[in-house]
Amino acid sequence: MSDISYTTEEIAKLLKVSKLTVYDLIKKGELPAYRVGKQMRVDAGDLEAYKRSARSGPALRSPSASQDASDDASEARAGNQQESGEARSLVITGQDISLDLLAKHLERSAPSYRPLRSHAGSLDSLISMYQGKSDIVSTHLLDADSGQYNLPYINRILTGHSYMVIHLLQRTAGLYVAKGNPKNLTRWEDLQKPGVRLINREKGAGARVLLDEQLRIHGLDRKSIQGYDHEETSHMGVAGKVSVGEADVGVGTEKTAQMMGSIDFVPMVKEHYDLVVLKNSHTEPWIPRLLEVMNSDALKIELGSIQGYDLSLTGQVKYEI
Repeated sequence: MSDISYTTEEIAKLLKVSKLTVYDLIKKGELPAYRVGKQMRVDAGDLEAYKRSARSGPALRSPSASQDASDDASEARAGNQQESGEARSLVITGQDISLDLLAKHLERSAPSYRPLRSHAGSLDSLISMYQGKSDIVSTHLLDADSGQYNLPYINRILTGHSYMVIHLLQRTAGLYVAKGNPKNLTRWEDLQKPGVRLINREKGAGARVLLDEQLRIHGLDRKSIQGYDHEETSHMGVAGKVSVGEADVGVGTEKTAQMMGSIDFVPMVKEHYDLVVLKNSHTEPWIPRLLEVMNSDALKIELGSIQGYDLSLTGQVKYEI
């Protein structure tokens, strides 16, 4: 058991609670955890110790209680935090490093709020917001028919809600290829070349949506692409497969290719990476502070130190309803 560890998502499934509840247990120190890269992990022994402690403590909600009930508990917890003066948690959902920097600057600027990071793809992030599990979500979803990023998806998923879309940054997306691009992959159509092996992103990721939209508008059959069903859950994971020769091509961001160093990058599109915030009585107190932080020189200077980010529109409200 000492060699076994779990992600926060796995812990949530084992305990039959929401990931937000797991993050809250970690934040309170009730469930020891440590970070591996961008991911929090919990050792099996620490999980068993927490369960023993919970059994011997006050009565808790039955593990078989519904998921909806555990999610409702997060809202109640937020209210209790405000009443008791504790820092209120803000869940920021998405995978880019820019969100980690945003969370850091938010915590510095507004110590009454405690940003928590949840790593999920763009579609899953929007769905989590619709379900009330996220406060700030990021998205980079291309609608090839309109040529627009994000708004067509946001409008469909968050129907019936009032929300604000804030531009965070622009970045170049394209193809990860081996050094020297030996397969000469320069167009989306080249993915169908004989012998070309793709490594894909998981369903719901912005890079997966970008690929699927390009295949659709170019009339390409995904079934003819070798490796289409082979998935990794991060840009770095896709780039790593290409780097070690387990795949010939993957879709991701220029920044990750530069960080990897051992692969080449073929630019294809400039994507818009936006933040979405619901507008309601719960969010009104901190939206002005979020806008202030996003337009601050401190955040922009730190983001500007990372290659591949275009910050010319950072902090601008793109859409509001």
